[in-house]
Amino acid sequence: MPAPHNPFKAALKRGEVQLGCWLGLADPYIAEISAGAGFDWVVVDGEHAPNDLRSTVAQLQVIAARDCHAVVRPPIGETYMIKQYLDAGAQTLLIPMVESAAQTQDLVDAVTYPPHGVRGVGSALARASDFAAIPDYLQTAREQICLLVQVENRKGLAALDDILKVEGIDGVFIGPADLAADMGFAGNTGATEVKDEILASIQKIVSAGKAAGILTLDEDLQLQCCDLGATFIATEIDVTLFARNMRMAANEGQKRLRKT
Repeated sequence: MPAPHNPFKAALKRGEVQLGCWLGLADPYIAEISAGAGFDWVVVDGEHAPNDLRSTVAQLQVIAARDCHAVVRPPIGETYMIKQYLDAGAQTLLIPMVESAAQTQDLVDAVTYPPHGVRGVGSALARASDFAAIPDYLQTAREQICLLVQVENRKGLAALDDILKVEGIDGVFIGPADLAADMGFAGNTGATEVKDEILASIQKIVSAGKAAGILTLDEDLQLQCCDLGATFIATEIDVTLFARNMRMAANEGQKRLRKT
């Protein structure tokens, strides 16, 4: 019996647009609701959200019961951390702040078992192998792992051509917020210069035959990226969605019920 099929990786390979949502509230209830809302994928974020390995596992467990794919973003692309998330059952990883082909190759090695990589062999203890119920997990796991690298500053963009030549990555995600800050437009991802870099990078990624992705709440930019061939696009964030709707609800209640 092989490792579980990764429908997200297969959809990207077919060029099908996958719509996603960022999860930063670090809560299984929120993850379960979000995974059942109709998104194709959700990101359990460990970089900018208060998630650790255990909270990530709890969210992976509830997402698994829904028709939605879990993408995990570790805080950093360290080999030991990648090993832990893969053993915990994550099949798709989004690695932040990738800046070179050498770093990209290290990530490919980290998700690959020896003799071709350096992923530690401990699948008998792992949720990923259904706790050793998948006898040929070691032989089949790699083909179902989807590795996405996040390019989000000028150094990464300068190395994008070389990054795209590394075999073993499935897609490249452009990070607008960090890119805008690095370009001198902190907090202004809508700056023309930033958008131009994003769209040029999306074109380059697609032309290289890799899946291109982005997180943006800018609906026009979502459409532009989709028109250029981006295939994994996150359109919402649970934190901002909850916060703005709670503020709106409180404001409307104040207007309706406070007469002073």
